Amino acid sequence: MSMTENKAAPTVDAILDLEKQVWAALVSGNAQADRALLSPDFLGVYPSGFANRDDHVGQFADAPTMATFELSEAKLMVLTPDIVLLSYRADYQRPDADRWETMLISSLWERRHEVWVNSFSQDTPLETT
Repeated sequence: MSMTENKAAPTVDAILDLEKQVWAALVSGNAQADRALLSPDFLGVYPSGFANRDDHVGQFADAPTMATFELSEAKLMVLTPDIVLLSYRADYQRPDADRWETMLISSLWERRHEVWVNSFSQDTPLETT
């Protein structure tokens, strides 16, 4: 039996906890923690354009980019036991902002060498009515 057989797929809560670690790094300004959670070939698809891991980590150059956040409505699609797609709603405030913003986010998480890393993320602004 190979090492990859009979691996259990992660729960939505387990992957959401990893996603929250990325957000916590944005709040604390912890570039090292952010880099550790993203795969070397990470691709972000954002309203501002495409981003790689260096771009994502580079946003920490000046200061934390988030003040507070709430994640909700999480859904997990299990593609394989080692590849899952987490989709959720993020409500957040940037530092020194008085209004909340909302994005719908999909993040692809992959188990590589027994470590979960975020390899893809797409952020879609939620239209307010």
